[in-house]
Amino acid sequence: MTVLGYLANGLVFSSIIVLGSIGLSLVYSIADFANFAHGDTMTIGAYSALVTFGAVGGLGGAVLGLPYGFFLALIVGIAVAAVVAVATEKLIYEPLDVDSIGLLITSIGIAFIYRAVIQIRFGSDFTRFDVRPLRPIEALVPYGVRITLHDVAIFGSAVALVVGLHVLLQYTDLGRKMRAMADNPDLARVSGIRTKRVKLWTWVIGAGLAGAGGVFLGLFNQLAPRMGFNLLLVIFAAVILGGIGSVYGAMAGGFLIGMINQLTPFFSNVVEALPIRPNWLATLIENLVTIEYANAIAFVIMVVVLLVRPNGIAGEGAT
Repeated sequence: MTVLGYLANGLVFSSIIVLGSIGLSLVYSIADFANFAHGDTMTIGAYSALVTFGAVGGLGGAVLGLPYGFFLALIVGIAVAAVVAVATEKLIYEPLDVDSIGLLITSIGIAFIYRAVIQIRFGSDFTRFDVRPLRPIEALVPYGVRITLHDVAIFGSAVALVVGLHVLLQYTDLGRKMRAMADNPDLARVSGIRTKRVKLWTWVIGAGLAGAGGVFLGLFNQLAPRMGFNLLLVIFAAVILGGIGSVYGAMAGGFLIGMINQLTPFFSNVVEALPIRPNWLATLIENLVTIEYANAIAFVIMVVVLLVRPNGIAGEGAT
């Protein structure tokens, strides 16, 4: 595969990471805790879409190789993820009289519950959406780019969601209230902003984006009960790189981490071409082409950012 091929795959994977990163950053900036159940919220969205698509998969025609039923399933996945997150907030997080660390620990337990319920219902095996596989776009194959119309649909849908969020944050009353509450919740409260309502909408939007990211992750790869959990630390790395609590920083961090993740095999090919290469380096290169080691690079970047620039690309700081 050429560098253009790796870049194309990176754009698709980055769009998924960006959706998850934005949702996590939104919740952190307003709810004021790191939600470790966020990855499993992505899984809830993916499996909700799977069930819906199984019922309406043959509905209507198709767009970019995906039946209309898939986009209906995507909407259902977003809605179910949002409803589950709001129910968790109202029934569990809100009644607890604990600080942000207590909520973080609680969210870890919630993540286990989400995952266990999904595994009880669907089992632990991998599964896929019943979508007809497509051949790579022929016009791009000569350039070493082997993406399909499904990949284009993932990227295009993610861009549409991100643009929609930007419009909401910058040009709507709810967006202005969310930004005010993220900047100073106490001042927002005394200014007459209904902070509980804004917080509720934050959960809806953050979890909805996570649900969409989970659906696209399932289409890009495959579905499994641990799919969101396995991606969670990569999303945290993206959020920290972009700046904790910064939505636009999360977008930038998600894009960079996703690209680095997919470009790792290319970097290893470059090093492999060196005329002199010690054995330990050869072993490292062989391992780097696996997804586990590609994720490890994201974690290394996260640690380096914490050490060198704790406030990330656009954040206010990390403690």
